[in-house]
Amino acid sequence: MKQTNLKYSCLIAVLYFGMNVNGQVAPKDTVAKEQKIEEVVLIGYGTQKKENITGSIGLVTAKDLADKPNSNPLSSVQGKLAGVNITNTGTPGGSPRVDIRGVGSLTGNTVFIVDGMITTDISYLNPQDIESMSVLKDPSSLAIFGAQAANGAVIIKTKTGKGKPVYNFNSYIGFKKVTNIPKMVNSDQYIELYNEKLINDNGSSAGSISRVNFPADTDWYKEIFRTSIINANDFSATGSIGKLNYYGSLGYLQDEGNLAAGSGINSGSGFNRFNSKLNLSYKITDNITIGNNFSFSKMRTDISANPLLTAFIAPPIFSTINPTTGDYQYFDGYNIANPRAQLDLYRSQKREERLLNNVFGEVKFLKDFTARISYSSDSYSPSQYEFTPTLTYLPDDKETPSTLVTRNYRNRNYVWDNTINWKKSFGNHNFDVLAGFSRTRTSVSQDYWSARGVSYNGTNESLSINNGTGLVHHIIDVPDLNVDQDQQRIESFFGRLNYDYKGKYLINGSIRRDASSQVSVDRSRVFPAVSAGWVVSKEDFMSGQNVFNLLKLRASYGELGNPNIGRGYTANISQILSGAYFGNVGAPATTVDQFIDPNIGWETTTGKDVGIEMALFNNKLKIDAAYYDKDSKNVVYGVNQGTVSGAANWRNFVTNAYSFNNRGFEVSVNYNTKLSDNVSFGVYGNFTSLKNEITSVYLDSYLETGASLFGNSIIRLEKGHAVGSYYGYDVAGVFQTDAEAAASGQPGAKAGWFKFADQDGNGVIDTRDKTFLGSPIPKGTYGFGVNFNIYAIDIAVDFQGVFGNKIYNYNREQRYGNETWDLDMYNNRWNGAGTSNTNSMITSNQLIIAPNSFYVEDGSYIRIRNIQVGYNLPKSLANALSVTKLRLYVSAQNPWTSFKYNGFSPEITNTDRVQMGIDNNIYPISAIYTMGMNLTF
Repeated sequence: MKQTNLKYSCLIAVLYFGMNVNGQVAPKDTVAKEQKIEEVVLIGYGTQKKENITGSIGLVTAKDLADKPNSNPLSSVQGKLAGVNITNTGTPGGSPRVDIRGVGSLTGNTVFIVDGMITTDISYLNPQDIESMSVLKDPSSLAIFGAQAANGAVIIKTKTGKGKPVYNFNSYIGFKKVTNIPKMVNSDQYIELYNEKLINDNGSSAGSISRVNFPADTDWYKEIFRTSIINANDFSATGSIGKLNYYGSLGYLQDEGNLAAGSGINSGSGFNRFNSKLNLSYKITDNITIGNNFSFSKMRTDISANPLLTAFIAPPIFSTINPTTGDYQYFDGYNIANPRAQLDLYRSQKREERLLNNVFGEVKFLKDFTARISYSSDSYSPSQYEFTPTLTYLPDDKETPSTLVTRNYRNRNYVWDNTINWKKSFGNHNFDVLAGFSRTRTSVSQDYWSARGVSYNGTNESLSINNGTGLVHHIIDVPDLNVDQDQQRIESFFGRLNYDYKGKYLINGSIRRDASSQVSVDRSRVFPAVSAGWVVSKEDFMSGQNVFNLLKLRASYGELGNPNIGRGYTANISQILSGAYFGNVGAPATTVDQFIDPNIGWETTTGKDVGIEMALFNNKLKIDAAYYDKDSKNVVYGVNQGTVSGAANWRNFVTNAYSFNNRGFEVSVNYNTKLSDNVSFGVYGNFTSLKNEITSVYLDSYLETGASLFGNSIIRLEKGHAVGSYYGYDVAGVFQTDAEAAASGQPGAKAGWFKFADQDGNGVIDTRDKTFLGSPIPKGTYGFGVNFNIYAIDIAVDFQGVFGNKIYNYNREQRYGNETWDLDMYNNRWNGAGTSNTNSMITSNQLIIAPNSFYVEDGSYIRIRNIQVGYNLPKSLANALSVTKLRLYVSAQNPWTSFKYNGFSPEITNTDRVQMGIDNNIYPISAIYTMGMNLTF
């Protein structure tokens, strides 16, 4: 946590419910031996002084989130916390992927506890409304949430009010621009490679093309991208009216998105969000407090048909518009869509309304006891339509009628928490005991309709299923109604003991029993955790030293469970005509065509953590380091069950199939100092190492899954390798002569083909020579930054990066015939003996594009995540304008990234953790430049 100015900043502490935290600074004419800063941390169902924490918890303050042009608060935390790997998405309004100390499960997500409400999606939340955030990293910290927290948990407290009325207005406006656009061949180069391919594949130039017939030279990326505007405005009011404390806010965010809305019906890729927030607490008596935390958001997301892959493979020799017909150009004989037409003629929009409400009551009794009841409800009602018109520019035999799909969702969730807390000190013995009961329910339903022949007249109202025609191309067209429903329930009892002696010896123990509706066997499980700490700096033998303000050792162990697994109780049934015979007469029959495991049980996670915390040199330097070791067992996912014949899913039998381990080191360092009354300086850095390994697989089997090309899957899950590891042939070079290729044992090979390594040494290249080609999981992640305050000017620069991971460039591999090439392929291709030993010849042969190491690229990068320069109006001038504070700033996000990957960005966001490193039509990260203001009055 950055302590920019110890004397004046109130952001040095993570505040908790109803508590004021103040930094104590000695007068200028004295030298304090210690600056006592009591940082208070949000933990499960309560708070605790940072000094007494025995688990591993990352802290985020409002200052870390402010003034960043991100719709999702988690995006602003990237690179700020050790052990927390955040992968952003370039999609406007999209949620980043959060991995805390590695991969906890192959299903499920990190949970967020926002003012008591448990959710897996905080895209509705305005970052300006957040007061503090605690990221729980080790199982001992997470165990109090039991079944909810197998993939990690983040506790978020929104702002509250107290004292005199204070009004804040924050605003920024800026523009977004896609950077690092891949360089593709132009038309002349494409024609050269196309004709070269004919000779390589057929030995003849028959069918060659020239610029006479293809005069166009189109840059498809220029056709689909635009520089867009992003704008946000927020207003808040906070204070007290008698015994009533209040915080209220309104906010509006608009992100146009970088995919251009063209001349067709396309609605672009924009995102709009309106927020309202009202937090109230009322002290009825000295011992009774009631309150309400309310938020309402309304979001609209325009969802274009993402044309990035099409733009990557579309030949530049075609125009966007056919000059003869004035309609979109059809790529006759190429089986490739026109990217501009794909973007323009598809229209989809998602509208979301979300209302969250938390009511609570707190009663203090018998002096040392506090009872709290909290009920949180989450009402979420998104709706979406997807419309594709009749593509009239296609040949008649390829035209299809318009299609319309609509989806209406209803999510109704609640969390009911009841706790009793006892705090008591007996001399030097301090106790904090918590007991509680919790019940959660998640209900989801979806209505789905589809129809054809719907006409769009420019209004959303025209996109009605009832406007569909009844007969199209001899297909009866009646709206197809499907209703999907699901409900999940968890009921829990939990308890926790925090004990310390003189603040030196610390013990934390917790236990939680969860019962879940998601598992069919062993429905209730108990999850214990224990941790301990020793504050060495409080020992008598440390009293004479002036180096350590804090020296603490800690260790922890905890267990968690994940019941969020698919429930496959009913096997799929297939109809067989004449499947049963009575005499010589066949009769219809049914059969079970898939093997289903009806007894899928809990996933479990156990973890160990040892760490050290230090604060040195009058609290200027803070260091936190830890070693973690986490095991996930009985992870639910598919596995190959090749010994079973006849089942349709023999390659993908879902059960408690996998166990894997995550372990590594993490360290964070913060240094803050005041050089003079008007100049302060701060620097921070963090580093996390990670080794992920699958430790066991059901029946010692494996699974080949993920994206595939011509039946060849790219990913293989197998014992001894990391989750998501790529599997294929290892390229050992390029054959330079036909004689070399013929002697290799590689079927069909010739000069210019990739030379696949003979892994088993038998002289024949076949599927037994496939091997593991790398992992998408970084071996290390890091972040560092520096900040200055020089009189009225503040400057901050943040860096972030990863290393040791691999990306599978699936965009580059997907070749079926006449797709275009990137410039690297043109410049470095094999075109005769000795011309290249890295890139193959130009060919469409499927054998050469089998999954192989050529498409596995380095995913390491370092990025300037943020640069911000601010100016605070002098106090005298601010007072003359009747304002308390006015700050103006300019910022740049993602202005520079250094990497080697042949794509837009090495930051690949796939929600599927198994395919987390495959670049397949991924929306790119943009650079964002903004200017803004913070006004307080």
